[in-house]
Amino acid sequence: MEQTNQTTAAGASVDHDAHQGLLDDLMGRVAPCFARRETRVTCRDMVHGLLAELEDHNCWTMAEAAGHPAPYRMQHLLSRARVDEGQLLDTAADWVAGHLAAGQGEEVSGVVLIVDETADEKSSDSCVGAACQYSGTVGGTAVCQVAVTLTFSAPDGHALIGRALYLPESWAADEERRELAGVPDDVMFATKPQLAGRLLQHAHDQGIRAAFVAGDEVYGGLDLRRGIRERGTGYVLAVRSNYSVTLPSGRRVAVKAAAGLVKPSMWQRMRTGSATKGAKDYHWAMIEVTPDDTPEGHHDGHAFLLLRRHRYTGTVSYFLCWSPVPVPLAKLISVAVARWRIEEDHQLTKQVSGLDSGQVTTWTSWHRWTAISLLACAFLAVAAACQRALDTITGTPGLIPVTIPELLRQLRGTVIPDPRRDRAHRDAWSRWRRHHQHGAQQAHQRWNAYADEVPR
Repeated sequence: MEQTNQTTAAGASVDHDAHQGLLDDLMGRVAPCFARRETRVTCRDMVHGLLAELEDHNCWTMAEAAGHPAPYRMQHLLSRARVDEGQLLDTAADWVAGHLAAGQGEEVSGVVLIVDETADEKSSDSCVGAACQYSGTVGGTAVCQVAVTLTFSAPDGHALIGRALYLPESWAADEERRELAGVPDDVMFATKPQLAGRLLQHAHDQGIRAAFVAGDEVYGGLDLRRGIRERGTGYVLAVRSNYSVTLPSGRRVAVKAAAGLVKPSMWQRMRTGSATKGAKDYHWAMIEVTPDDTPEGHHDGHAFLLLRRHRYTGTVSYFLCWSPVPVPLAKLISVAVARWRIEEDHQLTKQVSGLDSGQVTTWTSWHRWTAISLLACAFLAVAAACQRALDTITGTPGLIPVTIPELLRQLRGTVIPDPRRDRAHRDAWSRWRRHHQHGAQQAHQRWNAYADEVPR
């Protein structure tokens, strides 16, 4: 038994040197995004801090973990340093695409770009973009920031490669709040589908290619679908039950009514994945439709209405699909279920790299914090893909494929340095925190005393 356990452990061992090389390569590629060496080093410290096991992730805790005497370096990086955060994220996106789609060669049939949004609850609407608004992430209406995101998904793995802050109309029209938060003058109100379209166009301009785009009902509108088709990319986008489609006969019906045209023999039970409790099976069918989003000068291609029916409740979901070439039902299904990977990325990036932990209030600091968070998670996504490939070669039985959280546990203390915990350092930080908090307390007391004075 002991020999078996040792063999399994050897086969499942993590190649720390290889993962260190991946992180060094990634940080080397983003180095030109920084005007000074000091900010480049601070960025690496922030990546280490985001991936370290800390009680909380903010400039104070990460600076203490990195051995800094105060949080000013990290605060400077997020607010005033000369950094091209857009190029930083673009470089990380190229790096992710290059690694996760390496086995695809020139073929991109297995690559899907996924759009969605996520939200972070805030205690005040003074944070840039924060407003009382609905979000499925928080389960209703709350004061929150909403960001539209883009995931690159390939057979070897997936990761977030883009984000855009949603600026509500109340924010976009408020000049005073815009100035306080540092919102650029050329940033105007844009809907979530418009932000998603910009992310997709930007990825295309970078040279990132995919066979399909996937998204939920928010992103099933005509303008976004037409923009996707102009780039020659297919799509599988959810639509609401009252959305109307045109059948080949010319008859126009709501998709809910179109589902009634499906004969019982047309439904196919297909497995769409596996979970901890077993396989996930649904009934699927598709109906050919006439596309309503053909750009001028483009051919019609192949359009379908994809239907998914729950085996027990009978609830039906609807997806509009288009492809430049004929594709089987199984391919459309694989793209439809791939949409959930962006939900996994949202949860994972918040869990392991602090996407929602940034105590940032301005436009610049929000974009820099999220860019560095996505940079850290990009490293983990590629490292996990490489580790899974290594585990496949070793052929260790009785183990599930390594997950990102599990791999991160292994990398802490080697690739990710342990937080500095010596007594002198902790005492120095305790004095700094107490001194800072004392100054803040005195400032609040002076302000309250001034506000309580009776005008003469």
